[in-house]
Amino acid sequence: MANNFNWNKHQFSIGDLVNVDYLIKEKGRERIQPFRGRIIAIKGKSSREKTFTVRKIAVDNIGVERIFPVNSPAIANIKFLSKPKKRIKRAKLYYLGKINGKKTKI
Repeated sequence: MANNFNWNKHQFSIGDLVNVDYLIKEKGRERIQPFRGRIIAIKGKSSREKTFTVRKIAVDNIGVERIFPVNSPAIANIKFLSKPKKRIKRAKLYYLGKINGKKTKI
């Protein structure tokens, strides 16, 4: 399903809140695990985009980052949830990793 994923069609950008459904294989069975967070980085340009990084805040304010390849067959679905309230003027949001708690809201 994700092999034909067109990034330009979906118009995702840095700072967007997304839900990535990722296919996990364990003990001979498959399940879909959702990963909900903000896109903090997109690697590659225009049609040659290769990966995007999603960061979420887990239990006890622990930040978790995961890198997803755009054309991975393990991605079942990518769902857009919301845009940031303020306009993002940076290409990468790595500074979110150094901030804790409520300050990370963008």
